Amino acid sequence: MSSVLYDNPGPRAKRRNALYTVGFLAVLAVLAWWVLSALADKGQLSADKWSPFVTDSRVWTTYLLPGLLETLKAAALSILIALPLGALLGIGRLSDHRWVRVPVGTVVEFFRAIPVLLLMMFASAVYAQFTPVSSDFRPLYAVVTGLVLYNASVIAEVVRAGVLSLPRGQGDAAVALGMRKGQTMLYVLLPQAVTVMLPALVSQLVVIVKDTALGGALLGFSELLSQNRPITANYGANTIATFTVIAVIFIALNFALTSLASRLEQRLRRGRKTAGVTESTVTKTGEAPAEAVSGA
Repeated sequence: MSSVLYDNPGPRAKRRNALYTVGFLAVLAVLAWWVLSALADKGQLSADKWSPFVTDSRVWTTYLLPGLLETLKAAALSILIALPLGALLGIGRLSDHRWVRVPVGTVVEFFRAIPVLLLMMFASAVYAQFTPVSSDFRPLYAVVTGLVLYNASVIAEVVRAGVLSLPRGQGDAAVALGMRKGQTMLYVLLPQAVTVMLPALVSQLVVIVKDTALGGALLGFSELLSQNRPITANYGANTIATFTVIAVIFIALNFALTSLASRLEQRLRRGRKTAGVTESTVTKTGEAPAEAVSGA
């Protein structure tokens, strides 16, 4: 049996693919052995490099946990502002009015084209020159501003693509019922597009969490990744161990975010299926199901 893209492999192709897989795994194992050997020769795998993360709670209370809180703070503020702003920009790009659609499209394309780090640095300079924001809070403000401007523009395109992916009959049916364009967008199109947009939105939220590290690299923002410098300075140049622990924390954080979004997506899909079954039952029988009648 074949698909549109390729034919199912035969016995010879299966043996060849198995050999390729074994060869790749062998090369990967040799590469991992070489890396670990190099780290061991440099003393980066010795117990004293890793033990502070287990035996000394000050590594966590003084550096890692405060850095994680700053990362979560910047990411949460950016998400709370970027999501509604991106939705508004996406709706603006779908407007029938040219005087709305063109300026909004210009703003979206402009901020999408600028690297987020450049936006952070520019925001930091603006806050330093034209606002009374103190130097203690300026890195946080600059990071949030850069993340919001860039990611709101990306989310706007996600919203626009999600709405345009819906069948045109959805909007036509709402118009036939007498609903205005704003009502159609708010009550008909956007709720259905959420399920389509959710994977892309979650990916963008993960990007927001990771991009907070850019502020620590050049703006002095004391987020999670920037804590590697004081840790390695105070605990014997354990750079590899510190980066590994920080990477594990980022992986756990983003995995929790994607898992939560996956559960939400499954619940939304189940809700749509249940609504579809109910509607089809009412259409066929001409009356509501017994459960609905008794519940009413």
